[in-house]
Amino acid sequence: MIVRILTEGQFELPGSYLDELNEIDNRLVEVVERDDRAEFERLLKDLLDVVRENGAPVPVDRIVESDLVLPEPDITLEEAAELFTGEGIVPD
Repeated sequence: MIVRILTEGQFELPGSYLDELNEIDNRLVEVVERDDRAEFERLLKDLLDVVRENGAPVPVDRIVESDLVLPEPDITLEEAAELFTGEGIVPD
């Protein structure tokens, strides 16, 4: 699957990581609801690191649609409150 991290680019990530992304995403929804800034920043880093460490960068000259779009690493908790609601951003 193709995952875009805003401001960083796209990564080709094996679908086997979808459950791990979804688990972190669900925890992000909970910490955003609790307004827990420190835990939010830690979990967001974990989410993005799964993609960075296990995905292969898509060359910039290759145009492909993203299956999943993740926020930029410096998103604020307030901005994240609009994204990480309900089921979050990673589909179940």
